[in-house]
Amino acid sequence: MVDHLANTEINSQRIAAVENCFGASGQPLALPGRVLLGEGILTKECRKKPKPRIFFLFNDILVYGSIIINKRKYNSQHIIPLEDVTLETLPDTLQMKNRWMIKTSKKSFVVSAASLTERKEWISHLEECIKHLLTKTGRQPCREPAAPWIPDKATDICMRCTHTKFSTLTRRHHCRKCGFVVCADCSRHRFLMPRLSPKPLRVCNLCYRQLLAEEKKEAEADRRQAEPIRSAVGYEPSSGDDSDKSDDEKAEQWPADTEFYTSAVSWSSFHS
Repeated sequence: MVDHLANTEINSQRIAAVENCFGASGQPLALPGRVLLGEGILTKECRKKPKPRIFFLFNDILVYGSIIINKRKYNSQHIIPLEDVTLETLPDTLQMKNRWMIKTSKKSFVVSAASLTERKEWISHLEECIKHLLTKTGRQPCREPAAPWIPDKATDICMRCTHTKFSTLTRRHHCRKCGFVVCADCSRHRFLMPRLSPKPLRVCNLCYRQLLAEEKKEAEADRRQAEPIRSAVGYEPSSGDDSDKSDDEKAEQWPADTEFYTSAVSWSSFHS
């Protein structure tokens, strides 16, 4: 079907209509060989509350945005290369049904469809496009997807120290590494994660220590790899390098690798 629609007038008109709906705030979407396969409204689980979003599935990208006037005006355009996408079906909750997670190396988020059939169709078409692209390019699926942000309303207390209660004056923050909702005291550090952003991002204290340990481990591996080269050219490495202190602190109640979205346990039970 993709080959049949590519470079046809009807496909060009459909893509132009999407571009017009996003207006000057959106990026051009028309490219040779690009085909608009489908569109629909999905509910995206955002930080504050679930919100409807318009989604457009192309044969190489997934585009979504906020709805101002349906079929006429959208904004906040996001473009996701399908080669970077992996999917995970999620169980229903009391508030949301027909859920699945769209995971990429830069951002992961949960969406839900109006019906089980609609979810199956979205996932089927997405997987088919992803498989075709990976086969065509020879790339591997995304192995390190970004952690999805836990919604604000999922917890009333910090998910790290487990005693700071959020209020109007005590703000919620999100760790960019694990996605947990944490207080300011438990997320004082920032760390550079080039995969997510060119600027250092807020991380919780536990993730900060883990990232430092990983950075130190990588630096040590690089140093050992360079040892034979230094010996061959006849000089010794500097002895004045600094080293981080070993991390002997006890792990918090919620480990960094806890997979909340794949758990069938309710949020409140984690606070008991």
